[in-house]
Amino acid sequence: MSPLDINLADLIAHLDEELPDADELSRISEARLRAQTLADLGDQLIDHYVSKAKRNGASWTEIGDAIGVSKQAAQQRHAPNPFAGFTDLSRHSIVLAQEAARTYKHAFIDTEHMLLGVLGETRGLAYEVLVAKAGSEQRVRDAVRDVMPPAGEKALRGHIAFRSESKDAIEQARRASADLGHDWVGTEHLLLGLVRVEDSPAAQILRSLGFTSESLHETVKAEIAKRMNG
Repeated sequence: MSPLDINLADLIAHLDEELPDADELSRISEARLRAQTLADLGDQLIDHYVSKAKRNGASWTEIGDAIGVSKQAAQQRHAPNPFAGFTDLSRHSIVLAQEAARTYKHAFIDTEHMLLGVLGETRGLAYEVLVAKAGSEQRVRDAVRDVMPPAGEKALRGHIAFRSESKDAIEQARRASADLGHDWVGTEHLLLGLVRVEDSPAAQILRSLGFTSESLHETVKAEIAKRMNG
């Protein structure tokens, strides 16, 4: 029995249901994108337990043995972890940002992809804040679509790099978490990080929807306090 709650038959059924009119070649392209997303999630899963093992004193040699690679390969692939301290939901948002970049066949992950990532994680506080202010999820998606660069001609394989503004947004998310006295980086902090990179596409989108860095900071602060006291 598989330890996962998904199987090949389900993946095929979902793809066929979502693309009923697509030809087989189009389905191959979509299947490859979804396979890459599953691979990204798998890497995130391994990273999660590698981080826990390191905190509990495991050596890189031991971790490499557990993965089935050399000490050097384990260390190169899993350290340092740029998303240490990120919650499962915010990590998933990053995976969704990667998926958005692949869907558009872009060779980069920019802040607008990251905004789609936090919007795609509907369990996160960022989603609630975005939809409450914008009025609907679709309004946010339309705003992103209006500034998204044209789709590329060919889907990329393997790793997609973050642009400098996206890296800045991730660092600003860490700072936003610290400013609020939190010891985690959630989707709400990613949203704060995006609006703080003022010249980025995501920040421009957020301002067009009525957000400012200051007002968003206060909203997140109030919502976190409400949840902790609730």
